Amino acid sequence: MSKSPTTTDDRSELLDLIPPGEILIEEFLRPLGMSQYRLARELRVPPRRINEIVHGTRSITADTALRLARFFGTSAQFWLNLQTEFDIRRAKRGLGDTIEREVEPLRRPA
Repeated sequence: MSKSPTTTDDRSELLDLIPPGEILIEEFLRPLGMSQYRLARELRVPPRRINEIVHGTRSITADTALRLARFFGTSAQFWLNLQTEFDIRRAKRGLGDTIEREVEPLRRPA
């Protein structure tokens, strides 16, 4: 497989460097000129929750995803998918080789 920067795999690998909180800031809050504090107030959640999501120390939960979806007019699944993809890529980066060595695929009889 080509390792050119334009391949889908390479682009998707870059996404593990972008936590969902960064997408929240760059694609939603900054363009709207909205602070984390105001978003927290609008969502009726503690400001610390939004701050921790933005700084990557807290995951987006179903509750938060529903609130973000309602507020921004997106789907809750959008927010949960961002979090899940980030978590999987991070785990794969940290554990992928170990899992490859330790876990054998199921071999079904022919």
